[in-house]
Amino acid sequence: MTQDLIETHDGGIATLTMNRPDSRNALSREMMLGLADALARLANDPQVRVVVLTGAGRAFCSGGDVKGFAKAAAGGSAPMSFDQRVTDLRARMDLTRLLHEMPKPTLAVIPGPAAGAGLSLALGCDLRIAADDAKMTTAFSKVGLSGDFGGSYFLTQLVGAAAARDLYFTARVVRADEALKMGLVNRVVPYEQLAQAANEYARELASLPTIAVGYMKRNLNVAQRGSLSDVLDSEAIHMIRTFETEDHKGAAKAFVEKKAPQFNGR
Repeated sequence: MTQDLIETHDGGIATLTMNRPDSRNALSREMMLGLADALARLANDPQVRVVVLTGAGRAFCSGGDVKGFAKAAAGGSAPMSFDQRVTDLRARMDLTRLLHEMPKPTLAVIPGPAAGAGLSLALGCDLRIAADDAKMTTAFSKVGLSGDFGGSYFLTQLVGAAAARDLYFTARVVRADEALKMGLVNRVVPYEQLAQAANEYARELASLPTIAVGYMKRNLNVAQRGSLSDVLDSEAIHMIRTFETEDHKGAAKAFVEKKAPQFNGR
């Protein structure tokens, strides 16, 4: 694990903290490699029931490390061809797919600015909680770029085509209260309360029937791109699978006994 990324575990909650506070947690190559390794591993860890992504200090992530990219370009290393550069970027961009598709909830905790690819990472998570003074921007048009890491997809899904175009073309800054109204984030709390509120949110997610939530994610992802028939097929398959889980059987028994269910993620 690189020092640019900190991984911690607590009661089924895995937290990945992007750790470059001096650069507002800009995405270094080492950080992205660490995220790719961690997300793939955590997705398949039965002890992990929710994955939290956040940034050190007062920022979530400012996006790509533009200064680092310029330094690398001036370093004299052999330049890659156009096709090589596309392949390399596409591989790094798989981070948002991992966040979006892993069979457990992903929660972005946004203490401050989320910009460019950093915003895309936050949008790739299932849920987002932000400090009340956090700011978000697509940023790309400010530096003459078109955007990456799936932001075009997630933003269109969350706020609609017209609003997504506005946010991409103008790169205007969206404050937390507007982001909440637009549906960019799920909850907004004062910065001083963010750590506690995020922990409570994560613990709530970790207490859910993990297998069922994973299948819910699959159903909802199908709903974003498929037909009603596709969704019905997905729901039927996953409903029958969840009937066989210990979590369902225990919850059904608790319901009959008028007790609160206790889920173990099995």
